[in-house]
Amino acid sequence: MSTEPRLAEVAEPDPAQKAAPGTDQAVKETLEDYTLRFAPRSYRRWTPMVVATTALGGIAYMADFSIGAGIGLAHGTGNALLAIAVAAVVIFVTGFPLAYYGARYNIDLDLITRGSGFGYFGSVLTSVIFASFTFIFFALEGSIMAQGLKLGLGLPLWLGYLVSTLMVIPLVIYGMSALSKLQVWTTPIWLLLMVGPLVYLVATDPGTVDRFLAYAGTDGDGGVNTASVLLGAGVCLSLIAQIGEQIDYLRFMPPKTEANKRGWWTAVVMAGPGWVVLGALKQAIGVFLAVYIIAEVGPTAAPEPIQQFKHAFDAMMPSWMVLPLAVALVVISQIKINVTNAYSGSLAWTNSFTRVTRRYPGRMVFVLVNLGFALVLMEADMFSFLNGILGFYSNCAIAWVVTVATDIGINKYVLKLSPHAPEFRRGMLYAVNPVGVVSFVAASGLSIAMYFHGLGDTLQPYSPVAAAVIAFVLTPLMAVVTKGRYYLRRTDDGIAEPLLDEDGNPSAVTYECHVCRQEFERPDVAACRTHDAVVCSLCLSTDKVGDHVLPATV
Repeated sequence: MSTEPRLAEVAEPDPAQKAAPGTDQAVKETLEDYTLRFAPRSYRRWTPMVVATTALGGIAYMADFSIGAGIGLAHGTGNALLAIAVAAVVIFVTGFPLAYYGARYNIDLDLITRGSGFGYFGSVLTSVIFASFTFIFFALEGSIMAQGLKLGLGLPLWLGYLVSTLMVIPLVIYGMSALSKLQVWTTPIWLLLMVGPLVYLVATDPGTVDRFLAYAGTDGDGGVNTASVLLGAGVCLSLIAQIGEQIDYLRFMPPKTEANKRGWWTAVVMAGPGWVVLGALKQAIGVFLAVYIIAEVGPTAAPEPIQQFKHAFDAMMPSWMVLPLAVALVVISQIKINVTNAYSGSLAWTNSFTRVTRRYPGRMVFVLVNLGFALVLMEADMFSFLNGILGFYSNCAIAWVVTVATDIGINKYVLKLSPHAPEFRRGMLYAVNPVGVVSFVAASGLSIAMYFHGLGDTLQPYSPVAAAVIAFVLTPLMAVVTKGRYYLRRTDDGIAEPLLDEDGNPSAVTYECHVCRQEFERPDVAACRTHDAVVCSLCLSTDKVGDHVLPATV
């Protein structure tokens, strides 16, 4: 067993980096685990494999089973499996450059997006997209938990929705350190409850596999066709934004060196784009279990994970154990993912609000906002039109992720029109960069129009393809048209010390911010416009009059 500290057990940052009593709330909360800013080297004390293991613990959600079941029941097993595979490939390919940048430069997806084609304020658009991802999937997981509470305890759905929402609030208050402890301790139980019944069914009744593979679906004849595959893939691709939550962990990777590069790359691939491998397996299992129980519960209830696992447990153990175990699995899964959804969503809302208003209201305000949105969706019975919501949302998510991935892969490394090192500080970036904003708006707008049959019924299934292709083509085209001039408003941040060390990692040299009087590492500060001193990135964000923001030079 490794003796390295788990993410949840890493010591607090050095006293010099902790907020002093009475310091502004923004400093206190963002220094808790560097949620809105660059993650310094002094805080990143765990190994690559520890980070990867912790990151993968956060994808224990039950939504995959519902998503896979919904696609399989509608289009048949063959189309569903192909749709799952297509989506997995797209998610892996687009997630790779994002995961690399998050791990290499120790910043989250919003900070990556700012310097990868969107600009300082332009990336507010994508922060809202990511926040929407978190409350949509919170509502989905909460609905699944409410179904479990209704079946196991007899709670009405409306009360189950409320319980599933309120119970995460105490867990979210303490930030990601507390959440990672939860992930570590619940993962073994979750794995045992999920894998056990599946292995038992296949081993004791091989005929279940034949029935699964032969299932034709309610809307098809059993044959494979492009429209069904693409419609199913569009639903699966709504999960493309999950890479943002994976990067929330990957930004804590240690510096990449010659000594650790093999383990470093393995961890980044496994916990970054590699999350989709487990996700795709869960979706396929969802199809399998739905086909297994459809004769008993019907097509309406078959996509419900509580029904799937209730009947799976029923085949392998005494009846008195079935419901308690099924409910336990659903509740554990819901808690594991929804504390992260609530937390990450609150960060996305807070980040956007702070940039737009230059005021930090406190993260807990937006925890409640995010949970409020999720509760409204649950009470509106979003589960009954799940595929429609996810199919629509996937167009926006695909357009965003493909735009950023293309900017990194093509504009930075091939065309060299986008700055190689990511930039996220106010004053260094233009407010809006048309490269990313135009590409995202065009790709998401046209694909949404296609999804709602605005360009004809024939093209409707191809909306996710359109979102990806338009974003992939327009992003480098816009960079060429604008000649890359809207990435940086200045190339010099006023500090002589290089941003990167000799190994290409963010420099660990520290400076004191003259506004909040805290110590920050080199990538998180810039020179002050009006003082012979430096200012940290968050103090720049909350500077209402711009006294500290450097002027444009390009």
